[in-house]
Amino acid sequence: MSARDISKLLFTTVYPLYVQKAERKGRTRDEVDSIICWLTGYSRDQLALHTRVNIDFQTFFDHAPLIHPNSSLITGVVCGVRVEDIADPMTRKIRYLDKLIDELAKGKAMDKILRQ
Repeated sequence: MSARDISKLLFTTVYPLYVQKAERKGRTRDEVDSIICWLTGYSRDQLALHTRVNIDFQTFFDHAPLIHPNSSLITGVVCGVRVEDIADPMTRKIRYLDKLIDELAKGKAMDKILRQ
């Protein structure tokens, strides 16, 4: 999927899939929300609003209050591509989020996921 295509995916559509993935592995919506808020700087109330309105990933990340400075510590492979090697900044942010949700689903501890 090209950078342009992935940024136009609706966050509103993908968010429930993140939650389902986490819950299938015994994790919670609250943990998913914590990860998203950590990465983007959104408050819980702001995130709740974005889960109810049609907003694409481009807009979601463009309006994020602050991408966490430790997000650059997120490394690994998502969809066969190393996230740290992704040139397009928007695609990298989206794949950061994918990677964090993958780590949650794999049972990694929250403090490790949040790079603390």
